Amino acid sequence: MKYYSTNKQAPQASLKEAVIKGLAGDKGLFMPEQIKSFTPEQIASMKNKSFHEIAYMVANAFFGEDVEPDVLKRIVEDTLSFDTPVVPVNDNIYSLELYHGPTLAFKDVGARFMARLLGYFIKKEGKEKVNVLVATSGDTGSAVANGFLGVPGIHVYVLYPKGKVSPIQECQFTTLGQNITALEIDGTFDDCQALVKSAFMDAELNNHMKLTSANSINVARFLPQSFYYFHAYAQLARQGKANELVFCVPSGNFGNITAGIFGYYMGLPVKRFIAANNRNDVFLEYLNTGIYNPRPSVSTIANAMDVGYPSNFARIIDLFGQKEDAYTAIKSLVTGYRYTDEEIAETMRKVYNEYGYLLDPHGACGYQALVDNKLAAQETGVFLETAHPAKFKGTVDEILKSDIEIPSKLREFMKGTKQSTNLSKEFSDFRNYLLNQ
Repeated sequence: MKYYSTNKQAPQASLKEAVIKGLAGDKGLFMPEQIKSFTPEQIASMKNKSFHEIAYMVANAFFGEDVEPDVLKRIVEDTLSFDTPVVPVNDNIYSLELYHGPTLAFKDVGARFMARLLGYFIKKEGKEKVNVLVATSGDTGSAVANGFLGVPGIHVYVLYPKGKVSPIQECQFTTLGQNITALEIDGTFDDCQALVKSAFMDAELNNHMKLTSANSINVARFLPQSFYYFHAYAQLARQGKANELVFCVPSGNFGNITAGIFGYYMGLPVKRFIAANNRNDVFLEYLNTGIYNPRPSVSTIANAMDVGYPSNFARIIDLFGQKEDAYTAIKSLVTGYRYTDEEIAETMRKVYNEYGYLLDPHGACGYQALVDNKLAAQETGVFLETAHPAKFKGTVDEILKSDIEIPSKLREFMKGTKQSTNLSKEFSDFRNYLLNQ
């Protein structure tokens, strides 16, 4: 399989090149040259398959031309040491709980898959050390750091905005040591993401060290996130609830919803998608006006969605770009909603008090958008609960007047000692730091 750039100005790349480079030479994002689709019979058969079997079917459609079957099966099995169950919340609304992995966030799937795939290419080719740059607004950093921890031939640099991630999230990537370095940037997530992108475009840096990214700009990070959409369908199909599926995705950098739309193009029977935003609502503005106007992000209690310049918007435009009117096509499949901190908090209180279900701030956006979308009687709404509420314990406890239990996985991270390097948001400082490594 070849991969092309969304900017259409760079040569096509192999899977290995796309994974190792992360970003195309023209600053575009890599896209597979074709999206293989499943037959209705293959889709229907998924309700009788395990999560591993479903994930391998999807992974094989993406990567089967470039990775040996036994290797790909092992990567899938190593990636999915946990489940992503669909849990009923009320009536026809379900939560897809994606937080049962090692760092209790949905990004464990993509991060673990990419770590194993990149490790496979490095070992196979005997290449020099690869340096992974990852910007995080919270959960990406912890998932990537833990997914790559101890992988030979790889060093990870996690860039995160100072004071803008939860204390538990920060513990998950600043206490590991070994091949993980945390860089505390005096700025926003968008500043961190801009530093990563600028590093890829700097010739001297790239001559000094081999760089790649583990953000959702990397195809090996975001494509595996389609696995759990198919798994959710299979779980609901067993209950006769999958005929008219509506997926609602808390959206920041838009890698997660893009992976869902890939699933739709592969034949996953989804009626429509909903992108739930916090106050960073550039995508909702696009849906309402047809104008894409990225701008600096603002801080909210749903901090993993605090993104003002969502990279994967380019992939969404590219997916629909084959149609005469891409804007109309996008609007026909995807709707959007936005929520303030006060509205998010009210949803968390309401759902906990009425249904006994504990939402984190991001999942609360997803749940409320399904409610506001007014699902039809025959529709089944599924919102992605992307992180365990305990990762935001201070915020959740304050809103619910509670003292939620911290899972043992998170308590272990909190025992470590913080190790981080402070940098400004200026690229010259970041560049000089890397040149000295």
